Amino acid sequence: MLKKYYGLLKNIALILLGNTIYALAVTIFILPSGLITGGTTGLALLFYHQLGVPITIFVSIFNISMFILGALVLGKKFALTTLISTFYYPLILGVFQKIPSLQGITSDHLLSTIYAGIMIGFSIGIVIKAGASTGGMDIPPLVLNKKFGFPVSVVMYGLDFTILLSQMLFANKEQVLYGMLLVLIYTVVLDKILLLGQSRTQVKIVSEKYEEINQMIIKHLDRGSTLIHAETGYCHNNNLVVLTVISNRELPKLNEMVLSIDPKAFMIINRVNEVKGRGFTMDKIYK
Repeated sequence: MLKKYYGLLKNIALILLGNTIYALAVTIFILPSGLITGGTTGLALLFYHQLGVPITIFVSIFNISMFILGALVLGKKFALTTLISTFYYPLILGVFQKIPSLQGITSDHLLSTIYAGIMIGFSIGIVIKAGASTGGMDIPPLVLNKKFGFPVSVVMYGLDFTILLSQMLFANKEQVLYGMLLVLIYTVVLDKILLLGQSRTQVKIVSEKYEEINQMIIKHLDRGSTLIHAETGYCHNNNLVVLTVISNRELPKLNEMVLSIDPKAFMIINRVNEVKGRGFTMDKIYK
């Protein structure tokens, strides 16, 4: 029960942190430098420059509308995970816009583009990792995916690109180029953040002494293992391959112990981004 509440509070904290960083990026770098971007913020900038609609008001109305659409189409579970972002982001954005010291940190458009891209990509990434959505323009791609099967990433890139082009009505060509660079940066950072996890090392060991190596992994490294049936390609000998996942620090010890058992052992070593299951995200069970 405690773990359940801890996980819930952790996810809420990550959602709040992500939206706070997003709002900071918009306040510190995007608005003062006149940068353009995609997503809800880009659409808000379009309405601000063309119709004079305050950014905070537009973001609030648009996010609430998209939240209702998401709740109707995608269900209650989606609505609950998006609720915090929908209301918290415009609130914290309005607060930051009233703090003069957060504006005018740099007048360099390239610096603003780079830092804004890093912060936005990081913020969206940790919100998604927490199992939530930042709301707004994240919702239409999900709705279209569910209703018509359109790929989420393709729809998202298409919407961002359209919003960027629409901002040519008030922005010069250089601003559009900066906007494209901004979208590219936060897309790359977002992908990197989503791949972050408890990095581990996967090792496959081919050896005639597989049973000794298997027992060594279980008893001395206190790690689990899997025996995979295999056949050698040249001699067609049947053999068992030992598969195990260990921490990065345990690799030198494993390598040393394997070679001490069989100096001719063949080892394949891969880095994996994340591992879930007993011994990693769940407690071990000893029998």
